[in-house]
Amino acid sequence: MRKVADLNLVDSDKDSFSLKSFLPILEWLPKYRSDDFVQDLIAGLIVSVVYVPQVMAYAMLAGLPPYIGLYASLLPLIIYAIFGTSRTLSVGPVAIVSLLTFSSASAFAEPGSNEFISIAITLALLTGIIQILMGLLRLGFLTNFLSHPVLVGFTASAGLIIAFSQIKHLFGVKLPETKYPYELIFQTILHIPNSNLATTAIGALSILILLYSQIYGKKTLVKLGLSDFSAEAFSKLGPLIAVLTTTLLVWGIELDKKWGVKVIGEIPAGLPPLTIPEIDLAKATSLIMAATVISLVGFMESNAIATALANRRRQKIDPNQELIALGAANLGVSFTSGYPVAGGLARTVVNFNAGAKTPLSSIITFMSVAIVLLFFTPLFYYLPQATLASIVVVAVAKLFDLKAIKRIWEYSKADGTSILATLFGVLIFDVEIGILIGLATSILLFLYRTSKPHVAIVGRVGNTEQFRNVLRHRVKTCPETLAIRIDESLYFANTKELERCIMSKVADNPEIRNVVLICSAVNFIDASALETLEKIIDELRSAGINFYLSEVKGPVMDRLEKIGFVERFGREKIFLSTHQAMEFLGCK
Repeated sequence: MRKVADLNLVDSDKDSFSLKSFLPILEWLPKYRSDDFVQDLIAGLIVSVVYVPQVMAYAMLAGLPPYIGLYASLLPLIIYAIFGTSRTLSVGPVAIVSLLTFSSASAFAEPGSNEFISIAITLALLTGIIQILMGLLRLGFLTNFLSHPVLVGFTASAGLIIAFSQIKHLFGVKLPETKYPYELIFQTILHIPNSNLATTAIGALSILILLYSQIYGKKTLVKLGLSDFSAEAFSKLGPLIAVLTTTLLVWGIELDKKWGVKVIGEIPAGLPPLTIPEIDLAKATSLIMAATVISLVGFMESNAIATALANRRRQKIDPNQELIALGAANLGVSFTSGYPVAGGLARTVVNFNAGAKTPLSSIITFMSVAIVLLFFTPLFYYLPQATLASIVVVAVAKLFDLKAIKRIWEYSKADGTSILATLFGVLIFDVEIGILIGLATSILLFLYRTSKPHVAIVGRVGNTEQFRNVLRHRVKTCPETLAIRIDESLYFANTKELERCIMSKVADNPEIRNVVLICSAVNFIDASALETLEKIIDELRSAGINFYLSEVKGPVMDRLEKIGFVERFGREKIFLSTHQAMEFLGCK
C-alpha cells in the first residue's frame, strides 16, 4: 500500500508540469458532453444579465467611465476559461479590486480622466506580470501571510469605504476631493442634507428591488408556480429589473432634464480596440506596491471562491495555476483598455447555482457581453448613476461582517487587535498602508504570543501510559524527576522563556535529579534554540542534574542527527515516548 501511495505522489507531481496542467482547457474540452451544453448555456446567459450592470457599476467605483467595465469584462472570460482550473469562477471587475484601483490611480490623476484610465491600464499590466511570475515561481503560499483577521479587517473597512464612495451617486450630491478615507466618510455625512430628492428616490427604489429579489425573490416565484431551479435562476435578475425600471422612469419622465438625475450618457458602441499599453516607467515603478497588493488580494478572493465551490463538486483547484490564469486575464485586460480584474463572488455563485458544468458558460457570457457592446449600448444612455451605485452598495453590504469581527474578538483578543489595526489603518491612511499595518500587527502579536509559550509540568494519569498537565488532571508525579512539556516550536524568541521556566523549577525543587523535556509539540528547532538547549543541558549537568528528551518528531530528529547533536548528547537519552523515559528513570 505504501508503494502505491508513493507512486501516485510521483505521478501527480509529474502531471503538475504537463501541458494539460498549464492549459486546463485541454483537460475538460475533449471530454465535453453534449448533455452539459444546455446547463452551460443557461448559466452563461443568466450570469450575463447580472454581469453587464455589475461591471459598469464597479468601473464607476474605480473612478472610470462605466463602459471601461464592459471592456474589462470581455477577454478575462475567455482567457480564464483557457488557463483556469475552476469550472465555475467568473472573472472580471470586482468591488475590492475596483476600490484598490481607485485608491492607487487617484494619487496620480483625476478620476475619469484619460491619464487616470492610462494608469488603471498600467495597473492591470503590472498585476498580470506579478501574478504570472508568482504562479511560475509557485509562490501561491505567500498569500498565507495575509491572515484571516487581517482580511476581515480589510474587507470590513473596504465595505465602508465603498459604500460611502457611492452615496454621492445615490443622493446626487457633489463632494470635495478628499485624501484620506475617513475624510470621505465625514464629507459624505456632511453633504447628505444637500441631496437631490429625485436621485435619492431612484437609488432607494433600486435598493428595494435588489433586496427584495435577494431575500424574497425565490419564495415569491415558487409561490407563483415556478420550480426551485427556475425560481433560483430568475431571482438573480434583480439588477436587470432595477436597471430596466429606473432607466424607463428617467426616460419617460425626463428626470435627467427636469430633476437633474445624472445618467450614464453615451457609451461607445463596438468592441474595445486591441492596443499596446503605453508605459511610463516612472509611474510604473511607483505603482509596483499597489499592483502587488491588488495581485495578492485579487488572487486570495478568487482562490477562496473557486476552492469553496470546487469542494462541493469534489473538484480540485491548483493555486499556482490560478495565479497564472488571473495574471493572463489581467494582461489581456491591459490590451483592451481595461483595469485589474479577479473572480467575483456574486457572479460565480450565480454561475454555480445556475448549473454551469464547465468554463464554456463563461465563454457564453463573453458572447452575450460582446453582443451588448455591438448592438445595445444606446439603451444604457438613460441608466441612472444612482442605480449602478445601488448595485455596488448592495453587493458590498456583507463585507462589513460585524458578527465575524465580534466572534474573532471573543475567541482571541490578539486576532481581534489585528482586525481593528487593519480596519482603522485603512480608514485613517489608505488601503495599502492599512494592510501593511494589519500585517505588521499580526506578525508582532504572533511573535509575542509564541515568545511566551505554554509550558506544562506533567504527571502520569493513573496506571496508564498517558501524561497530562498537573494543573488540569489528577496525576502521579515523581519528586526526583521533572517532566516538562513545551507546546510550541523552539526558536530564537522563546528559548529564553523555556530556560527560565526549567531553571526556576529546578531552583524551587532541590530534590530534582532528572529533567525530561517532552517535545511532542515541537515541529522545529532553529539554531538559536539549539544553542540555548545545549546551554541548559550544560548548566543542569554542572548542577548534577540529568537531562532527557522524549517524543522528538522525525524531521526534528533528522536535523539534530545531521548537526551531530544526537551523538554528543547521547542517543540513549532520547526516548520514543514519555512513558519509556519515566520507566527508565524508575517513575512508574
